[in-house]
Amino acid sequence: MTASIPTIGHDNRAALTIVLAGSVVLALAFGVRSVFGGVIQPLSNELFGGSIEVFSLSIAIQNLVWGLAQPGFGLIADKFGDRRALWLGFVCYVVGMLICILGVTPLAQHVGAGVFVGMGISGTAFGVVLAAVGRAAPEEKRARYLGITSAMGSTGQVILPLLASWLVEWLDWRMTLVVVTFALAPMALCIPFLRSNASQAIAGADSAPIARTVRNAFGHSSYALLSAGFFVCGFHLAFITAHLPNYVQHFCVSTASAAELRALGLQALALAGLANIFGTLFASHLGTRFPRPYVLAAIYALRALAILIFISLPVTPTSVMIFALVMGGLWLSTVPLTSALVLAMFGSRAMGTLFGFVFLSHQLGGFAGVWLGGVFFDRYASYDQIWYLAIALGALSAVAHLLVQERAAPRTGLAYGE
Repeated sequence: MTASIPTIGHDNRAALTIVLAGSVVLALAFGVRSVFGGVIQPLSNELFGGSIEVFSLSIAIQNLVWGLAQPGFGLIADKFGDRRALWLGFVCYVVGMLICILGVTPLAQHVGAGVFVGMGISGTAFGVVLAAVGRAAPEEKRARYLGITSAMGSTGQVILPLLASWLVEWLDWRMTLVVVTFALAPMALCIPFLRSNASQAIAGADSAPIARTVRNAFGHSSYALLSAGFFVCGFHLAFITAHLPNYVQHFCVSTASAAELRALGLQALALAGLANIFGTLFASHLGTRFPRPYVLAAIYALRALAILIFISLPVTPTSVMIFALVMGGLWLSTVPLTSALVLAMFGSRAMGTLFGFVFLSHQLGGFAGVWLGGVFFDRYASYDQIWYLAIALGALSAVAHLLVQERAAPRTGLAYGE
């Protein structure tokens, strides 16, 4: 399928601009965070005596703060405009990276790589960017535009891990992170374009409609199931992003050095990012032809199967890259489908806030995946228990999505929508 967007008329041109700007912001937000898995071992060796549990907790805090802050950033975007939320996120991101680079204590890493980077991602990633795109896109093209933005945003996960895989072989972890931090600069050039007429129209609006919509959402069973299922997505993605390079370094059957195997893990993440571009576009296309809950159920079931096959066979460079290719095709393909379901249930009025709460569940899963991965590896020198937990959660999420109903939520006291 093609990713071309018709540009007939002013509205389409404005939407195209927002899609392109949003894609760049997403690419940088996700690309920079994806390099932490490549420095977790050398950073831990220098600062924490080789124990990866400390920095694993920092990355886990990052995922948790990302989720906890998401409803707040979504509310800022809904009430005061998307760009204010994005600028705040950008500043937090840069500050967090600088603290991480300069920090030498667990607290410094928890604050820098954890709290501030987590807030930075929250303000520059899906919750805010997809809300801006969803509001700007014509209703009949929303699903497509959301899919394109999510897919193009994956390019950062291709480029930045590849860059980091080369840097870690030539530079220490601090200089690697310095170079990666500079990659955030183009984000500042794109944020001014992320403004839609809809977001401006709701700027300064009274908070009561949003609050009432949120209360009604939490009483809607399909919204609750969607949130619970998204927990699993966060668990899978955060665990693999943070720990795959270390897993490859310690368990891949190869004569390569530890640094080369760690670089192989980063290259696998880059391949996953590349595959995700096509997987997200394909999943978005399937979502226009089949019920989105069924497509999501299939994605989670296939993830569980892919993990089971991967850990059942010897870990080799070939199997690592095949696993990355398959998982990449299933990586962020859940996001445009999930955000489209939130739009279908409640409309765009409180999209940033409502998707923020769904994404909070995602990041609670991310916190669990990253932290438990570090704990189990330090205590048992193995990731087996976490892999099996990921399989079980994938199966449960598949079942949960089969119960989601793709239709507008009951309107209690307030009409949702535009």
